[in-house]
Amino acid sequence: MKTLKKIVFVFGLLTIGILLLNAYQGKFDKKNNETNEATDSSQNVSVISTPQTEDDKSYAIYALDIPQDLTFAGEQVPLSDQEVFERVDREFLVNTYWQSNGLLLFKRANKYFPIIEPILAENGVPDDFKYLAVIESGLQNVTSPAGAKGFWQIMRATGKELGLEVNSNVDERYHLEKATEAACTYLKRAKNKFGSWTLAAAAYNAGNGRVSKELEKQQVANYYDLLLTSETARYVPRLLALKYILSNPKEYGFHFQQKHLYNPEVTKSVMIDSTITNLSIFAQKQGINYKQLKMINPWLRQNTLNNASKKEYQILIPAK
Repeated sequence: MKTLKKIVFVFGLLTIGILLLNAYQGKFDKKNNETNEATDSSQNVSVISTPQTEDDKSYAIYALDIPQDLTFAGEQVPLSDQEVFERVDREFLVNTYWQSNGLLLFKRANKYFPIIEPILAENGVPDDFKYLAVIESGLQNVTSPAGAKGFWQIMRATGKELGLEVNSNVDERYHLEKATEAACTYLKRAKNKFGSWTLAAAAYNAGNGRVSKELEKQQVANYYDLLLTSETARYVPRLLALKYILSNPKEYGFHFQQKHLYNPEVTKSVMIDSTITNLSIFAQKQGINYKQLKMINPWLRQNTLNNASKKEYQILIPAK
């Protein structure tokens, strides 16, 4: 009997000990969990509240401040008009954050603006119109679905009207210098007709006839007051955006060095006033290959130069 009582007593003590131990462990775990939660919470707050450094800006998207003194060819842009502001803002955003295309434009501009700028100046056309070639073609010899070609995207009939030779053998819409001269002629005529460089730019996109018709129909005299198709409504704002972005690369997040840019070709001219039956052989005689010849002279459209009229052509070849 005494042995049984001892066993019950010992078992009771063990049970009480286990209960006390579990209670203590529960309190410890709760406290530990609270400590961990507080630590996690503190860490989260720390991460969220840490201010961004200057380096972090390249990994974020920011709204843009539109320059308030926005002008095109010396003509003020009415940003106080909310609809105009929104059109301009859209083009700044789209062209700033299309980074790969933007970098390519910087690279090409370094190569081709030195050719375009003096021609504009000699013809009395504002320097801002070099950006028209940027939005028309991205400074490339491309062909539009409608058949417009070259840097300035000139239609066949318009090119001939402006004095360019356009046929299956020679297409001077691909001749950068001559096409730029032709574009200057078109723009000056439009400026004389409408009295505004901004309307001249719109007419380059929509055509003189369309712009004249809409001005008369809507009884206004200003591009920014016209209700136009989406393409023409975006045209001048896109010009403005590319003008300011390409003029202020770092302000719009573009960083590069001179070595990253494309350089103008150093060339010399060879005067030709006769037929060339094989341009590949002609190129070899000049110490270059057919590819090099066609890259520098994209206006030569075939492997021959038919020249029964004995017209003088200047063919460019690398200076070295």
